[in-house]
Amino acid sequence: MSDPTPLVERRCQACRGGLPRLSPEALALGLRQLPGWSVGQQGTRLARTFTFRDFAAAMSFVVALAAVAEREDHHPDFAVHWNTVEVTLWTHDAGGLTENDLVLAALVSARPEAQAAPAE
Repeated sequence: MSDPTPLVERRCQACRGGLPRLSPEALALGLRQLPGWSVGQQGTRLARTFTFRDFAAAMSFVVALAAVAEREDHHPDFAVHWNTVEVTLWTHDAGGLTENDLVLAALVSARPEAQAAPAE
């Protein structure tokens, strides 16, 4: 991550199978900008659970999440459980985490719907 621009001000790069995986150092640096997000599955996934007041608020967040993902052409996995939404990111073509995952996590977290969800 050599770009000093905050993650939330960036856009995902077109992914045609050539994006490099993040080094552990770059990942640690990026995570500093992503409160509530954690790394799992041997360092190959970025995840966060968002909790809302009810199912309708959770689904409103999912709709906003889908719009961001479509715009960025980078699509997370997510699961809805009544008032929680579990979001998991990784770059399939790279077999792990790339800068796109950090960017999308920042963009999703910046959505007004996400601001209503406290970090867990």
